[in-house]
Amino acid sequence: MSSSTALASPARMPADALRDVRRAHAPLPLGRAAAWVLATAILGGFLYICAINPNFGWPVVAQYFLDPTVLKGLSVSLGLTAVAMTLGVGFGLLIAVARISGGRLASSLAGLFIWFFRGAPLLVQLIFWYNLSILFPKISIVVPFGPTLASWDTNSLITPLTAAIIGLSLNEAALMAEIIRGGLLSVDRGQTETAQAFGMTRVRILRRIVIPQAMKAIVPPTGNQLISMIKATSLVSVIAMADLLYSVQSIYNRTFEVIPMLLVAVFWYLLVTSILNVMQGFIERHYSRGDRAVTTARRAAS
Repeated sequence: MSSSTALASPARMPADALRDVRRAHAPLPLGRAAAWVLATAILGGFLYICAINPNFGWPVVAQYFLDPTVLKGLSVSLGLTAVAMTLGVGFGLLIAVARISGGRLASSLAGLFIWFFRGAPLLVQLIFWYNLSILFPKISIVVPFGPTLASWDTNSLITPLTAAIIGLSLNEAALMAEIIRGGLLSVDRGQTETAQAFGMTRVRILRRIVIPQAMKAIVPPTGNQLISMIKATSLVSVIAMADLLYSVQSIYNRTFEVIPMLLVAVFWYLLVTSILNVMQGFIERHYSRGDRAVTTARRAAS
C-alpha cells in the first residue's frame, strides 16, 4: 500500500513543482560541466597570478586594512550614507506623493525637482554646494519688504560636511521619489477608492493601505540605492571630506603605495555592500511572505 502511494504521489504533484524536482535531479550536461571547469580554471589562474604578484603589495594591504585613519574614514562614509538615505527617503516620499497628487502646482513642482536633481551629475552638485559662497556670500532670513531676521556667513555655514549631506540627500530624494512613485502606482487604485468611500482620509489611506502594499515594489530598488549610496560617498573626497577614499588617498600621498591603499578601500566597499546585500535579501523575503502563502495555497488547491 505504501509503495503504490509512493509511486502515485508524483502524479498528484503540481506541474511546476514536479518540473523543479526533475530539474534538480537531472544530470549536469557535459557541455555545461566543461564550461564550469573552464571558468573555474580561468578564475583560479587569475587569482593565483594576482596573489603572487608583488606589485599588488598584499603586506601593505594587510597592514593598513584596520588602520585607525582608514576606519575613521569608513565611519564617515557609513554616517553620510545613513543620513543621506534617511533624508532622501523622507523627502522622496513627500515628492512622490506630490507628484501623483491631483494638484497641478504640487505635481509640477515635484516634477521640476526630480528633473533637475536627477539629471544633474552628483559630482557637479557636490562642487556647486561646496562653492555656494561664490554666489551668495551670506545666507539670510528676510521678511519680504521688511527687516533681516538672521544672517550667516556662507563659508562658515556650508562646510564639507553640510555640502556633502545636502548634495547627497537632494540627489537621493529625486531618485527615491521615482522609486516610491512607481511602488505607489503599483497598488490597485480600486482599494483607494473603496477606502475613500468608507470615509478614510488620504493620509490614512496612504499609511494603512497603499504604502504597506507598495513596499514589496519599493524595497528591492531601495536596497540597490543604498548600495549605490555607499559607493557615491567616495565622490565627497573632491570637496575635502574625510571619507574612506579620502583617508586612503591621504595615506598613499605620504607612502606612495597607491595600488595597495586603493585595494584597501575596494575591499572595505565590497565587504559593506556584501553585508547590505544579505540584509536586503532578508527584507525582500519578509515582504514576499504573502505571495508565497498565496502560491502555496494555489498549489495545494490544484
